[in-house]
This record gives sequence, C-alpha cells and structure tokens, in this order.
Amino acid sequence: MLRNNTDSKNQVLQDIPRGIVFGFNELEKSSSTQAMIKMLNRKVVKGELVKLSKGRFYKPEKTIFGQLQAPINEVVKDFLYKNGSCIGYLTGLSIYNQFGLSSQVSSVIQIGRNSLRPALQRLQYKIHFVQQKNIITQQNIPLLQYLDCIRFIKKIPDSTVSKAVSRLLSLLDDFSDEQKEAMVSLVLQYPPSTRALFGAMLEYCQQYSLADSLFDTLNPITTYQFIDVDKILPNTNKWNIV
Repeated sequence: MLRNNTDSKNQVLQDIPRGIVFGFNELEKSSSTQAMIKMLNRKVVKGELVKLSKGRFYKPEKTIFGQLQAPINEVVKDFLYKNGSCIGYLTGLSIYNQFGLSSQVSSVIQIGRNSLRPALQRLQYKIHFVQQKNIITQQNIPLLQYLDCIRFIKKIPDSTVSKAVSRLLSLLDDFSDEQKEAMVSLVLQYPPSTRALFGAMLEYCQQYSLADSLFDTLNPITTYQFIDVDKILPNTNKWNIV
C-alpha cells in the first residue's frame, strides 16, 4: 500500500510543470506525512527538486547554460494569493523594468500588501513588503502598480524624475477612461505628493474633471518637490510642484 502511495506521489510530481512552486497540499494526502517529507528531501539531495522554503519546492528547468530559477511570481506566490484570493502584488523594484522605467533588474522583490511583515530572504532574492491601504483585487493591480511608480518615482534606479514622468505619461494613454476614474479613487489613499503629481499628469492629458477632483483634496499652501518635472509638465506652478 505504501508502494502505491509513493508511486502516486511520484506521478503527481511528474505532472507538475517545471518552475511551478508547490507544497504538501498540492500532493495527494498520504497516510504517512513523514514518508512524503523524506521522499521530497531525497529528491532535493539528488537535485531533482529545489527547496524554496519550509514545505515549498519546485522542479528546476535545466538548460545547457545551467539550472534556471523559478519565475519571480512563483517564488512569492504564497504572499500574493491565499485560498484563491489575491492578497498582494509585485510592485516597486519588481516592476520598474517591466514598465520601461529602468534598465536594471533588481534582486529585491517588493510586494504590495494590506498587512506588512518583516523582510526575508528566498534563494538570491531579498523580499520586502510595501503597505497598500486600498483593497487589492486582480482587476486593480495594474492601477495600483502605476500609482506606486508615481509614489516612489524618486527611488527608481537608473532614471530621473523627469524621465520617469515622461514614460508614465505615455503609459497613461493605455488606460481606459474607467480605469483612470478608478485610479483617482485609489490615489486618495496615497500621500498628497502622489495625488499632486498624478493630478498634474491627468490635467496635462486633458483629463480636466479628474484632475480637478484631485486638486480639491490638496492643501493650497503645501509644496511638493519633484526636480525638473517642469521640463515635462507646464502646469507645475498650479500644483505647487517645485
């Protein structure tokens, strides 16, 4: 019977694609959890599996150039989903290259979540968490990622604020009117400096009603420092951007 259970586990492992992270719950239940743990650990020693963290493994993809790491989404998917629901998303240093804002690929993974937790290390990655005050859904992740780029625009590596604004303006055209309206609601949970810069960008793109709604949320005597943005946006004085 134990032989059958072991054979069944091996078959399930064969069916799991390479690079996909799995845990004990992805395998069929066994009468002997210890036997399953021993089997998985043996495969780790043989190089057939990589142990990502406690109880989490993946089958590495092997090429003529060596062994490939699991995709970043897989490395941190236990921080992105829980019981099938979205609880986090990649942001910051994890997406700047994808958004065309930086040529650098970081070994730091940043994850937006409603609840923070201490930073940790997995494989070669340092994982940090950024608090997101809005409810996170699969639909609003691209919107939150975009707003996070504005929020942390001064920290984008291999770029300047003016270059980043120019790129973000071009990306703004890709969003629908409904998505822009949704971003205006979401950005209310962000710092005033983010609202000011996003508002100025909306106004520049002739989204006047959306920009005005953000302008009304700002303190008229507060200034926001974004160096050289006036080279891209002609309306910085109105938005107290210096």
